[in-house]
Amino acid sequence: MTDFDVLRVFCGPGGEHGNELGVVREGSVMPDPEERQAFAAKLGFSETVFVDDPERGVVDIYTPTLRLPFAGHPCVGVGWLLDIPELVTPAGVVGVRLDGEFSWIEARAEWAPGRTLRQYGSADEVDALAVPEPGEWVYAWAWEDESAGRVRARGFPGRDDGIVEDEATGAAALLLTDRLGRALNIVQGAGSQILTAPQPGGWVEVGGRVRLLRA
Repeated sequence: MTDFDVLRVFCGPGGEHGNELGVVREGSVMPDPEERQAFAAKLGFSETVFVDDPERGVVDIYTPTLRLPFAGHPCVGVGWLLDIPELVTPAGVVGVRLDGEFSWIEARAEWAPGRTLRQYGSADEVDALAVPEPGEWVYAWAWEDESAGRVRARGFPGRDDGIVEDEATGAAALLLTDRLGRALNIVQGAGSQILTAPQPGGWVEVGGRVRLLRA
């Protein structure tokens, strides 16, 4: 069996919740993309990351059914795990910094996979949503406190791959921050927390707490 770590990314203030992430630190043991895709499907996490060069931060990201050029929660998690200043993804070079209990990445909205950002009138409406039919990646959100930048959100991948709801979605948070042009404090899923902040030149920082579940 290939060795892998399991992290929870974007945990709540007490370390609870967060989106699970599989990380294969020795990507060289499984260089073939088809094997990687099959392994990611077997693990069944929202994403699994293969580290191809731990010193340079070269990473390869897979959902259970497809390869991604960039994704938020894998980069936040792997950045924390490797503790290096940047990650190299097919989409571009992602900045990484650790600040106290938070791991941060800096990336661009155009790198993020497509998401439908659908605003609702209240957090209660978001909480009451049923899982939609597959076919569209929907990020449902509402203001909890607009003046404070507090958002309630849920993510529905719509890929028909066994992940009916994403517990915490960094790429969607990045897109929402880019659209609104302001810092956000997002509570997603069962209670995961994502922090964001727009930066000069079209960059966006996305941060959260990371916990190691299995090494």
